[in-house]
Amino acid sequence: MKKQALHRQYNFPDADLYLQCMERIRYAHRDIKYFEQYGFSLDRLKGFKNRCEKFRGLPDDDELVGDQMIATDKKYKASEKLKTAIRSLMTRVAMKYSNRTGRYRKFGTAKLGDMTDAQLIFCARRVARVARQQIDFLEDVGVNENVISRITAACRDFENALNIQQDKVADRDISVERRVELGNQLYQEFVTLCNIGKDIWAEIDPVKYENYTIYESNNDQKIARKEKLTKESNDE
Repeated sequence: MKKQALHRQYNFPDADLYLQCMERIRYAHRDIKYFEQYGFSLDRLKGFKNRCEKFRGLPDDDELVGDQMIATDKKYKASEKLKTAIRSLMTRVAMKYSNRTGRYRKFGTAKLGDMTDAQLIFCARRVARVARQQIDFLEDVGVNENVISRITAACRDFENALNIQQDKVADRDISVERRVELGNQLYQEFVTLCNIGKDIWAEIDPVKYENYTIYESNNDQKIARKEKLTKESNDE
């Protein structure tokens, strides 16, 4: 059964989640004697902080996409090098045989520019194989083992670049899943901590109660602060 995709449980950036968690951890340290009355110990708070630091250390998507783009660019350059090697041989083949003959068509390079990565690899192997079969007939147009080896070497380089690129794509998928999973765990603990903090100060200290209010964005926080200042001004 295919594993279901994970979805983020929070609506703000990962950086904001980290900062909000660390801010509430500081408040909880201040109020730890009250948190312990809810079974939320200092060890649990330290564990929460450690997971936050682990979350901060994970590579973000920009970094992973950058690695993927670099690998894709290297794959593209390797594919162009391979196509150039194939075309160089086919120029010699065309000198010997018309491109409408069966001997020419046997190389299977008619749609070289439109081939997928897999098709290009198969084409390169076929070209090298067929060239070796006909090497005695093509010797007078400069086809030799060096020309063929250039194709096989370029094919190996391209296949290696393709594998690296696919690995980078897989690495990104795994890292995104890991980041979402850990982010959701942090958010759940973050909500629990804030709910306890609000319960502690609900009828005692409105300022400390506000310390544990969760904001979905910086804009929400600015609005709340503005409303608070307006209320204080009106009360005066």
